[in-house]
Amino acid sequence: MHRPYIVCHMVTSIDGKVTGEFLSRPECEAATEIYYEMNREYKAHGSGGFICGRVTMEGSFTGGWYPDLSAYQPVSKCLGHDRDCWFDDAADAKYFAIAFDPKGRLGWKTNVIEDSDPGYGGAMIIEVLTEQVDPRYLAYLEEKRISYFFAGKTEIDVPLALQILRDRLTPTFYVLEGGSIINGHFLHADCVDEISLVGAPITADKDAKPLFTDGDIFDFKLTHAEQKNGALVTRYVRAREE
Repeated sequence: MHRPYIVCHMVTSIDGKVTGEFLSRPECEAATEIYYEMNREYKAHGSGGFICGRVTMEGSFTGGWYPDLSAYQPVSKCLGHDRDCWFDDAADAKYFAIAFDPKGRLGWKTNVIEDSDPGYGGAMIIEVLTEQVDPRYLAYLEEKRISYFFAGKTEIDVPLALQILRDRLTPTFYVLEGGSIINGHFLHADCVDEISLVGAPITADKDAKPLFTDGDIFDFKLTHAEQKNGALVTRYVRAREE
């Protein structure tokens, strides 16, 4: 398996939803804090960072800001390359924020995550793109010294993206903390090795999204179950043939 080990780590409602209004309710506060504590523990035990999709990154870190690309020249024409770009900052870093951003829609002010939580703050940003991206966006990323690479034409090829991460960076495992779409892509590609859930004692509304969208059937083994401050903490490991 020439790719990093992937742990999908999420807060869920009783009915298995991971996004929705329920997350902002007081009944979910304890579960959310446990989730963040566990994220910091994963980092302390060697996680190379976290992987999220565009929507999650935007909601958590960029706030919807986007640069004016009219100020940039297309990288493929003015800099002579359009496939990937890696800066020394990334080579020297140990903890990363991996953004699966197919069309290049995220606006970053710096090349590291700015967040007060030590489980996120200071993570070096890596953009994973497809060939749909505006080549001017690449010039913007290079101005910010944000490393990027391509992994697909219109949709991100998850196994390819993970292989590139393993080839380029030193970490051997990452925490997947995306929404149901990116989680589903990872599961469908059989790239989820472990599932870590913090179950809040609340049900979700009709518009909430499930843990996986467009997933598939895979076997997992329950390895841990614990009640903690009113939440149910469970961990499952992918059952693979020896």
